[in-house]
Amino acid sequence: MNRPRIICHMLTSLDGKVTGSFLQSPQAQAAEGHYNDLHTAFHADAFACGRLTMEQSFMDDQYPDLAPYVDAVVPPGDFIADKHADYYAVSFDHKGRIGWKSNTIQDDDPGYNGAHVIEVVTGDAPKPCLAYLRELGVSYLIADTVSEALDKLKDRFGISLLLLEGGSELNASFLREDLVDEICLVQAPVLAGPKDKPLFACTQMKTAKLLSSEAYEDGTVVMRYEMVREN
Repeated sequence: MNRPRIICHMLTSLDGKVTGSFLQSPQAQAAEGHYNDLHTAFHADAFACGRLTMEQSFMDDQYPDLAPYVDAVVPPGDFIADKHADYYAVSFDHKGRIGWKSNTIQDDDPGYNGAHVIEVVTGDAPKPCLAYLRELGVSYLIADTVSEALDKLKDRFGISLLLLEGGSELNASFLREDLVDEICLVQAPVLAGPKDKPLFACTQMKTAKLLSSEAYEDGTVVMRYEMVREN
């Protein structure tokens, strides 16, 4: 397998939602503690999120000022700023729009703080965005499919275990390409709203084998499943 092993690690409501106001409930806050503990305990090489999840979790929806880079000349191909980092934050951001202020994650949670940022962009990402990332020291990979991105993450950075942590659309894109090896659900004892997003934006019929389940006194249940593939 010339790609990292993928564990989809998500905090969900009882009805399988991953976004919404339920995340601010006391029950979900307690579940988040278990989620963060597991994130660290996996000892993964990287975690991955889509653009919206990255912005909302770490950037407060900030966008870069690209005016100084309008006429920048950008060399073709990928840009590897740090291939020896202890931990990586992989951002699937097709157009390279996130306004990073640093080439590492800045967060109070030590399980995320300091992770070197890798932007995964498509071949039509605007040149000013790429120039901005280069000046900031943010690595980027040009890939038009998730499979191509994962191959490059393994080859360029040596990433062997990656935690897929949302959102709903990115999770679905991994599932469509049959790239999810394990699902770890941290389920909070609360129902979400009708407009909140599910674990996968769309699904296909697949089979999973229960590896373990653990219930906590605060009502959180952690379930781990191995995806079953036909030979």
